[in-house]
Amino acid sequence: MASSTVPRTTVVRSSAQPGGREEHALEVENIVKRFETAEGTVTAVDGFSLSVAPGEFLSVIGPSGCGKSTLFNIIGGLMGGYEGRVTVSGETISGTHPAIGMVFQEESTFPWRTVIENVAFPLEIIGMDKRARQMRARHFIAMVGLDGFELRFPSELSGGMRQRVSIARTLASEPRILLMDEPFAALDEQTRLLLGDKVLQIQQDLRQTTLLITHNITEAVQLSDRVLVMTYRPGRLKRVVKIDLPHPRDSEVISSDAFGRYVAEIWHDLRVEASLGMHEDESRARNEKSKR
Repeated sequence: MASSTVPRTTVVRSSAQPGGREEHALEVENIVKRFETAEGTVTAVDGFSLSVAPGEFLSVIGPSGCGKSTLFNIIGGLMGGYEGRVTVSGETISGTHPAIGMVFQEESTFPWRTVIENVAFPLEIIGMDKRARQMRARHFIAMVGLDGFELRFPSELSGGMRQRVSIARTLASEPRILLMDEPFAALDEQTRLLLGDKVLQIQQDLRQTTLLITHNITEAVQLSDRVLVMTYRPGRLKRVVKIDLPHPRDSEVISSDAFGRYVAEIWHDLRVEASLGMHEDESRARNEKSKR
């Protein structure tokens, strides 16, 4: 990566294939993933496909155990041994890819590094000179709303602030595609909503293609252009809901009637799948108790 003195941001633009057909930024085609367990083969994901347009914010939502995190790890290149394929702008990939940045459920700051050192870390790894990487780190620190906290250590920050550091560190590598696996799950509801506002503002500013894995319906509707609903295990695509709410959008939208209708619509589908998971857990618990 060139060590320019001016922080560079990535603007994702649509590309077209011959014949004028728009190329997807990310495609997941017919993914099947099985695990071998003591109880036999378990199919976690079965024939799941999705496509994300350049600059789109897409959420995948489903009950616990439906394979959401498995999908996240496959797309991010952290898990192999699956059927199907993942493509980035038409290129089939396997393993990690520089176009994809990942934000995990647990914030992953280094406690011995300051905020600016945490954010600059991936730039240090690729050999960018200190002045250039610090300038870029400061740019993204300001973007996530932490201007003035550059020299603080993670222990001096709240959970929401530490997660913003993690997001800024991922953004500093300027990925074209951002994957987020329930990044706000450990936060209180107020912090979750406000941090959602910040993430959406950044996504709109950068026109970054974003895929969010979540179990939170409010979060999915607040942030997304489309929401994909998964079935309980094995995880399959049950429904796609287009969120036709105006942009720019912030957490105030949750009080609107239209927002409430989207939440109710998605919950109607999700409730059935969550109930299946609950009944299976209860059945498994009874079986285990009977063996004692």
